[in-house]
Amino acid sequence: MKLPADVRQLMRRRFDTRHRDWLELRSDDPGWPWEIPLGVPGEQSALAQLDAVRAWVRAWQGWDGTGTLDWGERRWRTLGTQRLPERIRFDAPRQIASWLGEADRWDRACYRNALLVQRWPALRGRLGKFFSVLADYPDADFERLMAVLDWLQQHPTSNLYLRQLPVSGLDTKWIEVRKAIVSELLCHITGHVGDAGDFYSICGLRRPPFQLRMRLLDPTLRARVGGIGDLSVSADELAQLDIRPTRVLIVENLQTGLALADLPGTAAFMGLGYGVEALADLPWIRDCLYWGDMDTHGFAILSRARACLPSVRSILMDEQTLLSHRLLWTHEDSQHSALELPLLTAEEACVYKSLKHNTWGKNVRLEQERLSWNAAWTALLRAVRRPAGDL
Repeated sequence: MKLPADVRQLMRRRFDTRHRDWLELRSDDPGWPWEIPLGVPGEQSALAQLDAVRAWVRAWQGWDGTGTLDWGERRWRTLGTQRLPERIRFDAPRQIASWLGEADRWDRACYRNALLVQRWPALRGRLGKFFSVLADYPDADFERLMAVLDWLQQHPTSNLYLRQLPVSGLDTKWIEVRKAIVSELLCHITGHVGDAGDFYSICGLRRPPFQLRMRLLDPTLRARVGGIGDLSVSADELAQLDIRPTRVLIVENLQTGLALADLPGTAAFMGLGYGVEALADLPWIRDCLYWGDMDTHGFAILSRARACLPSVRSILMDEQTLLSHRLLWTHEDSQHSALELPLLTAEEACVYKSLKHNTWGKNVRLEQERLSWNAAWTALLRAVRRPAGDL
């Protein structure tokens, strides 16, 4: 016997999982109307729990929510004719939203969905995943979103920086946290084909110059740039420097890069992440070492580095290093999507596949900064002494 509170729980679960699909409900949707049987007991069951049955009937007699409540009669030998609640029916999502106290959010989402579809018909059927944007954005933010989309659609190749967009009330902080929303909606509006994650390409905006953080670990190299040992410059500017290091070291973690001591002829780059491709524009790169986190993204960055620097060697990213530091493992929030990475060595690929298949545990990760510095530095010196090109 389902009480109103039980039905509410069912409605909450259904609403939370399906409300995005319901935003543009079709008339032929097989899920509607939605009926919930209320669990009418048989006579013997009712006799065994008369007080509970009476409380159940009273609860539905006092119910005044949305939906249609159907009652039916039961003619029982001992209890006589009884009028009992049989089922409750909901004909539209708004009835559920109303009973859950979500009517205002639902109405606002539907209204804004209609506004967007009217302005850009290509968005029809694509806005369910943006339900929280439609339902919860303050009016000023929603109007600003529409204005940004409108301006970008009308100026597809402006080549402006973000801060130059002539949209009222817009600032870079506002759009920085909404890049994914703006770019995906604009892709649907314009039919953009290409990398759906490339915000600047989709919006026709000028990409800010990528800043490379580099340390020069040799006094001779530092002397070539006026004694400066720590630089943050664009790849174009860096390519013009006449420094000619004999070795380049790439480390993922900034603190790791800052901790590096001097190494003859060495320049070190820190915190590039997937921006490692920017190093391809530096004509003076020769022997190159990569030391990243031991997780799927660390190996994906290594593979990407080899696409532009084919001879790059990895250090401290082998199975022995990983397994010997089991007590220092953490967990990767989300793994890289690729099942295989084409530019890894056989040994690296084996570790990558084991991480992907959770061979040693779910989403295992060994961050480079967790390694003992003395042991890591010793391994780094050993790698530096190996011949260039020996993967």
